[in-house]
Amino acid sequence: MMSENVPKPIIENHVIKGKRLSKRIRKQIKAEVAELVEKFGQPPKLVTIIVGSDPGSQMYVRMKRKACEKAGILSEHHDLAGSTTQEELLALLDRLNDDSTVHGILVQLPLPNHIDEKTIIGALNPLKDVDGFSPMNVYRLFYGGEKLSAATPHGIVTILDAIGMNDLSGKHAVIINRSNIVGKPLIMLLLNRNATVTVCHSKTADLSSWTRMADVLVTAIGRRTSSDDAYYITAEMVKKDAVVIHVSTPFGDVDFDTVKDKVLGITPVPGGVGPMTITMLLRNVVDAYLTQMKQS
Repeated sequence: MMSENVPKPIIENHVIKGKRLSKRIRKQIKAEVAELVEKFGQPPKLVTIIVGSDPGSQMYVRMKRKACEKAGILSEHHDLAGSTTQEELLALLDRLNDDSTVHGILVQLPLPNHIDEKTIIGALNPLKDVDGFSPMNVYRLFYGGEKLSAATPHGIVTILDAIGMNDLSGKHAVIINRSNIVGKPLIMLLLNRNATVTVCHSKTADLSSWTRMADVLVTAIGRRTSSDDAYYITAEMVKKDAVVIHVSTPFGDVDFDTVKDKVLGITPVPGGVGPMTITMLLRNVVDAYLTQMKQS
């Protein structure tokens, strides 16, 4: 019988327990926040902003705010009408950038078409940009800094670190995604761990020839619209004893049941990368708070 003091393994029967790892890290973050409040006299605070009424955005922000509350992090939310102008949103960001009680700002994407996403991201104070999308934070990531890096890629490499793959020297990582949110930041995080990295996408010819070479396969296609759709990644497309990081929801990219016993480890959908994404957001809020409190 396993002692209560011995943590449960992150991989069981080839399944990577992202939810288990997330709970472990969130417990550490909660304890850290309590110590920091004692030291600095005020809690970290995250402000979230939604423009419009996208149901997915509303759900994600509710999950993020609930996680903040459990960790002892204050959260404030601005639910703006879809008709909000770019100038109005920029004015709000200016106020939040200058507010010393606000340590993290998160503008939920996507934004309405009449608001330029690049302009909004560029207007964020980089010290408060807990999504890690601002030009300064992307620049820092390019030069090897990982603080305030995008939450989903950060969650992915944290999973790899937790299963003993913090050094990927001699390993080939294949990413099926080239977005600014997942694929591009993940390239740098994997290079920081000495991986040889290949990026595939919708225009890649003969996808399976690349996936079969992957020691670490990260897939975030996300185009299956129902459980009846064909899987993009099947067992014959995966190298034996690879690690598969399966990002897409809700229906996933990978034929989990046939791939699971062929690989060293695979993240489930749900319960894999998703919980880690929110956990890394909490980590970013605390790191942003620490930086700002030390500078004040």
